[in-house]
Amino acid sequence: MNESESGDYASFCALPESERLFSVVSGDRIVREKLNPASWKANTWGAPEKVPGMPSSWDGVPMQSPIPGLAGKGPYAPTWDSLLQYDAPEWYQDAKFGIWAHWSPQCVPEKGDWYARNMYLDDTEQYKYHLEHYGHPSRFGYKDLCPQWTLLNWEPEALIDRYKKAGARFIFSLANHHDGFDCWASKHHPWNAMRIGPHRDVVGTWAKAARDRGLRFGVTVHQARNWWWFAPSHSADKAGPYAGVPYDGKLTRNQSQSEWWQGLDPQMLYGPKHPANALPDPSYVKQFYDRTRDLIDLHDPDILYFDNSMFPLGWAGMNIAAYFHNRSVAARGGKVDVVANIKNVPEHLVKGVVADFERGLNSEIMPYVWQSETCIGGWHYDRDLYDKPGEFGGYLHPRDVIHWLVDTVSKNGVFVLNIPGRPDGTIDSKEIAVLDKITAWMGVNSEAIFESRPWKIFGEGPNIVKAGAFHGDTVAKLGANDVRFTRSKDNRVLYAILLGFPREEMTIEALGISSETSPGKIDKVEVLGATQSPIWRQAESGLKIKVPESLAGVPEYGVALKIYLA
Repeated sequence: MNESESGDYASFCALPESERLFSVVSGDRIVREKLNPASWKANTWGAPEKVPGMPSSWDGVPMQSPIPGLAGKGPYAPTWDSLLQYDAPEWYQDAKFGIWAHWSPQCVPEKGDWYARNMYLDDTEQYKYHLEHYGHPSRFGYKDLCPQWTLLNWEPEALIDRYKKAGARFIFSLANHHDGFDCWASKHHPWNAMRIGPHRDVVGTWAKAARDRGLRFGVTVHQARNWWWFAPSHSADKAGPYAGVPYDGKLTRNQSQSEWWQGLDPQMLYGPKHPANALPDPSYVKQFYDRTRDLIDLHDPDILYFDNSMFPLGWAGMNIAAYFHNRSVAARGGKVDVVANIKNVPEHLVKGVVADFERGLNSEIMPYVWQSETCIGGWHYDRDLYDKPGEFGGYLHPRDVIHWLVDTVSKNGVFVLNIPGRPDGTIDSKEIAVLDKITAWMGVNSEAIFESRPWKIFGEGPNIVKAGAFHGDTVAKLGANDVRFTRSKDNRVLYAILLGFPREEMTIEALGISSETSPGKIDKVEVLGATQSPIWRQAESGLKIKVPESLAGVPEYGVALKIYLA
């Protein structure tokens, strides 16, 4: 199927349901068929079919674009062979720590992540909450939450000042989630933040505030999964008084004449109802490319993150990657000064991109810089976490944040922390408490983090973390006897970060005169944040050190030794 057969995405969405044709995988063939309402079932959140007879495809989309010239002009072509010439810029390797504002209308109910999907699944807590607080999804759907994302009390400059003080060197702004809502003044999608909700370019506002304060700026793009993820909006309750009553995913632009959403097509937000095994329509793929390229051209991000395994949607994602790099070459002095993030990158391709590990870690020093990202709570704001008792409520303890950061940096990684925002644009007092502790620790120890590089080994100690995505919570077991190493770029200073406060003399075996890591002679040892010198000696078996009792910052989260090598 080529582009001309489907036309643009708005036209495809405007077609009556009975007239839409889909490309469907049937055995070893692709066939064209219409939706059969009687046999329809909602997709899972995103498991696209393989394209028969086409090994070169991704997300059910061919890798070869039907439209020429989408990669722009420059040295990068939309192939992995071409992308492998990439080298991550030094500024990113130096930055080490960024903060993410993961905001969209899904934060309006303050009930956590994936609300837009789960409110249409009648066996979930979020559905029950929606029914009690907003009414049935046939009458009040996700589209009706979008105007309530007001950001009326948002002070982006003050927030970024706080994030910078905590040590952030770059800021991430969510550009769109799987919910189909664009958080900027999108040229190719009417469901956007300039037209609905805050009535401002949220991404652009973050970008200006960050750059005015000397920070780099990144955007995160999650829209590629919308084809599969939002299918439940076309469902109905399975039982109860509303059994069989379709949710508002059935609504069309023609039904908007007397509604607040007059002139808007809900099909473009939710995605058209389609067979579960239907491949993404080319018009949907092209619109994804157009929206993402518009985002790049309008806001010139330093980092472009995709919430996907590999570059999404076949030819669309690959062409965006090449265009992003080529644009950087043209606009930034002839070099690629930007970073692209994707997930689940095979080892033979990791040089061509900065691989991202969601809520994850690695077990060794990686050959190329990589990224770990997590959240202090849910990705979207969850009031229940704030309501839990204690100084930090149900949020990730700042000690674990610091340990996650240090472990990542010791293994050649960069760490990103999401601070979910409330619908009025503020963050709550317990989120601020977490940030304040991070600020206190970084104020003393940041020189062991920023502009550093991995040492010969990442560390030592009795506890290990589990490698891979969604295993980051294993940092909770780390303690004062666990050590992580970083070094200055000129290799003259070594930092040993103890992941707690040791009350007794301890030995760091890797720094012994006879150690296999051969550190050489140590000339001097300082403890960051101490007014007194530590008691230390370098023995054959290791560096033996007694840390001073009085230290600035939050030493119970970690103590950084500054070690001068001969």
